[in-house]
Amino acid sequence: MNYEMIKALHIIFVVSWFAGLFYIVRLYIYHSEAKDKSPEEYTILANQFKIMQKKLWWIITTPAMILTVIFGTLMFYMNPGLLTQPWMQIKIVFVTLLLVYHFICQKIMLDFKVDKINWNSMSLRLWNELATVFLVAIVFIVTLKTSFDWIKGLLGFFLVAVVLMIAVKLYKKLRTKGNVNQDSDFTN
Repeated sequence: MNYEMIKALHIIFVVSWFAGLFYIVRLYIYHSEAKDKSPEEYTILANQFKIMQKKLWWIITTPAMILTVIFGTLMFYMNPGLLTQPWMQIKIVFVTLLLVYHFICQKIMLDFKVDKINWNSMSLRLWNELATVFLVAIVFIVTLKTSFDWIKGLLGFFLVAVVLMIAVKLYKKLRTKGNVNQDSDFTN
């Protein structure tokens, strides 16, 4: 295989990995919110979420992560000069943080498997946005490479993080307000 083929496969598996990470945390949110249902409903929902989480994690997300790392490593093997580039070194830091994120998500899944729910839906929503921050940072670093103004990039990175946090907080307020309005409709 040539370098461009390896690069294409790397990108395909990056996309698959992120899709899995985004969806797994969404399942955790629904699983966490199922606690508010009746015990019978919770049992049914939790069992279904556990099946979905297990299949998503072990059939899609983790294999995509492994293949992303394999093809990324092959790119370094075929073009070792990449490792000397400052933008690549920064990308590797973010990818390392993304790997830590991946394994924390795995720990959350294993906790949910034994009904140990330590995260509420709000904290999981914020956790989900962290993957978005990693995605934005990595794409901008790789796309802009050496033409990147690191000061503006770093400020942009934090701006994206702040905007995402604000959006999640606003969503929570709107959702809470919606629940209050729904409840008040039944009492009038």
